[in-house]
Amino acid sequence: MIDNNSGLIIPEHVGIIMDGNGRWAKKRALPRSVGHKFGAQNFRKITRYISKTGVKILTLYAFSTENWKRPLEEVSALMSLFKQYLVDSLTDFREDDIKVVFIGDKNGFDKNLRKLIDESEEVAKDRKGMLLNIAMNYGSRDEILRSIKAIAEDVRNNRLNPENITLNDFESHLYTAGLPDPDLIIRTGGEFRLSNFLLYQSAYSEFYSTETLWPDFNEKEFDKAIIEFNQRNRRFGGV
Repeated sequence: MIDNNSGLIIPEHVGIIMDGNGRWAKKRALPRSVGHKFGAQNFRKITRYISKTGVKILTLYAFSTENWKRPLEEVSALMSLFKQYLVDSLTDFREDDIKVVFIGDKNGFDKNLRKLIDESEEVAKDRKGMLLNIAMNYGSRDEILRSIKAIAEDVRNNRLNPENITLNDFESHLYTAGLPDPDLIIRTGGEFRLSNFLLYQSAYSEFYSTETLWPDFNEKEFDKAIIEFNQRNRRFGGV
């Protein structure tokens, strides 16, 4: 197991684009909804493992603002999985001391789902372990636009002079306000794109892509990403 005693640099903040549930199911001649079910089970296992490695913040891309375009049957299955997870989350990760927060536009969900999200965050708010950000109905372009609108409102109400706007002003309105940017972004499923995930925050993130589909992404695969991360030379624009 990779941890703080392994001699490797452990990234403080890791983001994961959990891709490949549908292809995993298709390879087995199963409905896509089955792939999402196995992906949800793997999410719990991997989250617990990562929390033990020394990672302080884990941000998982669960459902994007574009995912509403998928077939109604698949979206309904995903919403049912989210609701079941939220019911379970009232006790889930308690023994691991993992703090659970949801980022994204919660207004896109029905009243019952929003209520469960609020309850889950309330139950976990005092935990001191790894921070788990679950990105649901999240889109980075939407997040950036949201920040711009908030700044425009401050300018209109004379709370902010346009000439004095800083990056801190902009970042204070992001869902990740106050958090360090991700050091490493992992994408499963073999694709090499961010798909509207943490576009602003990932300006200097290291990117790691694996052919492994999300339901098959295990502890060993995560360790490979950390080893690869340690081979990168992060210069942040310098020499």
